[in-house]
Amino acid sequence: MSIHGIDVSQFQGNINWTNVKSTGTQFVMIRAGYGQGNIDPEFTRNAQECSRRGIPFGVYWFSYAYTEEMAKREAEYCIQAVENYEVQYPVCFDFEYASVNYAAGEGVTVTRQLASSLVNAFCSRVEELGYFAMYYSNLDFLNRMFDASLRKKYALWYAQYANEPSASGMAMWQYSDSGSISGISGNVDQNIAYYDLASVISKAGLNKIKGEVTTPAPSPSSPADVIIYTVKPGDNLSSIAARYGTTYQTLASYNNIENPNLIYAGQKIRIPVGHYETSARYYTIKSGDTLSGIALRFGTTVAELQRLNGIQNPNLIYAGTTIRV
Repeated sequence: MSIHGIDVSQFQGNINWTNVKSTGTQFVMIRAGYGQGNIDPEFTRNAQECSRRGIPFGVYWFSYAYTEEMAKREAEYCIQAVENYEVQYPVCFDFEYASVNYAAGEGVTVTRQLASSLVNAFCSRVEELGYFAMYYSNLDFLNRMFDASLRKKYALWYAQYANEPSASGMAMWQYSDSGSISGISGNVDQNIAYYDLASVISKAGLNKIKGEVTTPAPSPSSPADVIIYTVKPGDNLSSIAARYGTTYQTLASYNNIENPNLIYAGQKIRIPVGHYETSARYYTIKSGDTLSGIALRFGTTVAELQRLNGIQNPNLIYAGTTIRV
């Protein structure tokens, strides 16, 4: 799966979001702010415009933290900035060379241990606040600054401007910093999401997303119960059908949808209970798998996989073991 998006900040200026939407951009990562409580000057407008036009978005916070407490506060500032919006994509910790240089100016040398602890502090606080956490890294920081265990706990947004990424297992790849799209003057970063992150987040009940609810409702031809699903920006009938173990043809017929390519955010889709797949699923762990990667693949969370399978340490899973997903 490849879902294409961009990331923006004040440096993209006043964006024409009508034009951006017309390009088929599927998601946006917006800089919410930086440091200790500084909101990006364009954040409010960018978030409002994406919300108004139904463009799914996540956010990132550029870090100038050099203690765990500062990183936690940055997480709190970030969530305060976004709590009035429907953030369908992750909340990301962005720690880069400028972050390291700032710490050096404050007399602090950023070691691998410190950098990793900052990721943990920010991401764990984001999760405590009910949001989906991610961290940003290039290959140098993966090798030199961030402990490998982080990739087993949090989703990775990986930056490498190349034809193919050198790393693997990331949730999102920033593959260019020189993209050009209608509505934005100058260059813009381009990204690919390898998972339907909006679906993962919604199904896990994170980011305060208003997802589906189960409610009894009369069928057009019988009194059977149905699932009532509220379409969210970025949804299509095929993805909704796959989520509930049915087909888009069944949903189109059941809901009198003439064109299955035309559904809209806020629309109510009825899914007959008889077509809702409730049987347990299982997955056999392969070499190189991580619990976070498996969770992303199957639209669940690490915590839920631990609960279902009695896994105490998410960093200790073994190839050949079959787990319930």
